[in-house]
Amino acid sequence: MRRQQFLSTCLAFVFGLVVAVGCANNTPETVSESAAPAASSAPLVIGYSNWPGWLPWAVAEEKGLFAANGANVELKWFDGYLASMEAFAAGQLDGNSQTLNDTISFAADAVNGEVAVLVNDNSAGNDKVVVAEGINSIEDLKDKTIALEEGVVGDFMLTQALEQAGMSRSDITIKNLETGAAAAAFASGQVDAFAGWPPFWGVALERPGSKELLSSKEYPGIIPDLLVVSQKVIDEQPDQVQALVNTWFATLDYIAKNPEESNKIMAARSGVSVEEYEEFQAGTRIFTIEENLEAFTEGNGMKHMPFAAQKMNDFMVDVGFIEAGPDDLGAILDDSFVKAYAEGL
Repeated sequence: MRRQQFLSTCLAFVFGLVVAVGCANNTPETVSESAAPAASSAPLVIGYSNWPGWLPWAVAEEKGLFAANGANVELKWFDGYLASMEAFAAGQLDGNSQTLNDTISFAADAVNGEVAVLVNDNSAGNDKVVVAEGINSIEDLKDKTIALEEGVVGDFMLTQALEQAGMSRSDITIKNLETGAAAAAFASGQVDAFAGWPPFWGVALERPGSKELLSSKEYPGIIPDLLVVSQKVIDEQPDQVQALVNTWFATLDYIAKNPEESNKIMAARSGVSVEEYEEFQAGTRIFTIEENLEAFTEGNGMKHMPFAAQKMNDFMVDVGFIEAGPDDLGAILDDSFVKAYAEGL
């Protein structure tokens, strides 16, 4: 299980969105000069689920921004994130909204291939490690028991924190539980720490004396959330993939200009009030085009997805979460569409 529990276990907990758009571009209300008419063939079916960085797609749908940018798209909403990944890997979707680590873990078996073409956001505080009273540093976790779901984003973030402190997973005891059960185990005092995402860290923080030790805010790039499409679609309909990427940035432009209306749309899609939706809006960092371009480049830090993908792949193999990742990790990242969008500016 990965982020699938985010919605399917607790629909009422949905967290906000920071629309930090530093480079607003296409005018969303009209067709841009470069936008081609929507294709007459069957639409691309794109899956998405209840993560703040993916909810702008609901705005694109409601405001007609797909057609305005030449994209022939049918959005498919999934109450469970895992179901969206399974459907995509089975060839039932043309694209999906998912994390980098989950793209790696599913890519080898996906019938049509899986390729990330856009970074929607980075988790910027929505993933946390929560600890009991008396634990004040990473070093204090030595010989402590941490409840988490092995192999997924919380485990990966904690492992990076341990390594930075000169420690390893062998210095702690991991209690491998589904994320909701892990939060409950911590809240009831059975373990010393918990790692996971919302709404579960909210449950963990109900334990008296508990506190956040670290979050994804301190680890930029460690949890990228992406638009991933099939290699088949890239080969057969690259113009539609480009139109889809263009639509995303036009949508961010629309949201920046119409925040109140947009938040109502996204909150409604989540099934919560606007106030609930905005409660934790600092937990997600929406990426600009400049940040997209940087994320796809080679480099020696987690901000660079080629580097991050290798780290994630090695981690998941080491902990036994997957037997092996894709033969060519570079093949799951394609920056040509964000580059083309940037050049069009």
